[in-house]
Amino acid sequence: MSLLGDGIGHLAFAGVAGGLLLGVWPVWSALAVSVLGAVAMERLRVRGHATGDLALALFLYGGIAAAVVLASRSDGGTAQVLPYLFGSILTVTPGDVGIVAATGAVIVTTITVTGRALFAVLVDEESARVAGLPVDALNTMLVALAAVTVVAAMRVVGVLLVAALMVLPVATARLVARSFRGTLVVGAVVGVASVVAGLAAARAWALTPGGSIVLSAAAVFAFTVGVTVAIGGARRAGTALPR
Repeated sequence: MSLLGDGIGHLAFAGVAGGLLLGVWPVWSALAVSVLGAVAMERLRVRGHATGDLALALFLYGGIAAAVVLASRSDGGTAQVLPYLFGSILTVTPGDVGIVAATGAVIVTTITVTGRALFAVLVDEESARVAGLPVDALNTMLVALAAVTVVAAMRVVGVLLVAALMVLPVATARLVARSFRGTLVVGAVVGVASVVAGLAAARAWALTPGGSIVLSAAAVFAFTVGVTVAIGGARRAGTALPR
């Protein structure tokens, strides 16, 4: 599911273009399209009509094609969608900050309440079904929360980069965390640190904020991989020494 955010991001892009064409606030149209598309992808996967990667590809390419067509029909053309495509911290309004804070609170609360059940589904989906857990509902909730996350972050990072920000901090956390909860906590810390470092670099060197944030997350991941490899090599060398 690592590329789920990428597929949802393209759907959000189509929602933004549709909102601009219809005169609707793009955030609401992107949210509606993203959540509906994410749920549809999950339904296709569960019912066996398409594998997970195929369902993702269908909506990914369909979303970007719809976005291009709708953007070409709007008054401002593609220029109006660029801030959503690549992100622009200068266009963020107090209303956008409120949306990010509200959606973040909802996501944290939901994960806190359903964390044990989600972990059971992650470990073994079939065993979770046998245990009576609502597996389909939990999976649908997860993809819907991913859609909300994409829309909340698209004004800052952009829909083309938000998937990377969703994946890289978690990839870093998996290298150092020793539990499911630890992965969540470390991933969140790395994500926030990457945003702060990226914005600081963008301000200091006049860089694009979205790209700077993602590059910061990639740098943290690369550094963690290097440290992990070095520690592993030192341990293997230590055990290989004769006594």
